[in-house]
Amino acid sequence: MSMKYLLASPVLALAACLPAMAQDAGAAAAQANNPLANFTALNFHDYYIGELTAPEDKSANQFWVRFAKPFKIGESNWLLRASLPVNSSPVGTNLSTVTGFGDINAFAAYLIDTGNPAVSFGIGPLVNAPSGKDEVGSGKWSAGFANVLFNAESAKFQYGYLLTWQHSFAGDDDRANVNLGAFQPFAMYQLGNGAYLRSTGIMAYNFENDGYSVPLGLGIGKVIQTPGTVYNIFIEPQWSVADKGPGWPEWQVFVGFNMQFAN
Repeated sequence: MSMKYLLASPVLALAACLPAMAQDAGAAAAQANNPLANFTALNFHDYYIGELTAPEDKSANQFWVRFAKPFKIGESNWLLRASLPVNSSPVGTNLSTVTGFGDINAFAAYLIDTGNPAVSFGIGPLVNAPSGKDEVGSGKWSAGFANVLFNAESAKFQYGYLLTWQHSFAGDDDRANVNLGAFQPFAMYQLGNGAYLRSTGIMAYNFENDGYSVPLGLGIGKVIQTPGTVYNIFIEPQWSVADKGPGWPEWQVFVGFNMQFAN
């Protein structure tokens, strides 16, 4: 066997693998923001709220730890997502900032077979437990539902939504009832090499007092694939385009670090 062939063989083998490697990287980038992806995930998210609708000239912060895990009940596929916030908010008559754990939130989504592996759809129960400090938690037990759609048919553009609703059913009688709906649309545009543009502002409506918030976000992220783990880092400034009532963000910066682990 000639030396020329020996040198050429690894190069040819690598060239043959490059399309598959690129395809795998593209698939990882497309699925990195899928809340229903078939991976165990650990996410760290932070919302720095630079200005609240009221009290005026006050800021706040929400740091979230989120854990997601696929599981089975019989032959059915489910995904559990649990989230715990650390809230910093101005409270009391002197509006001093108080920091503490907020309410833990969890939902279990039944994953419905859409007939298309690139389209994920799930729906299931949601519960919110008053695990937090009185000043930065609701003081109420709440329950409701969560519904998620994510479409990754295109390697270039992915979209979807997370829709939730919860209503309080127990807890501190002196605290306000909870009746809250939220709709979070997802839009991701892949720029290549794992970089992408994103918009994921959460629209919320308080059915108790007709307060609402409609933010618009535009950010950038980067997906990094390694053996066994997909990392996703991003930053997304968001601005309010419509709001009513106190306590909503006028503007905020959403920063995240996500990890998806091979099951």
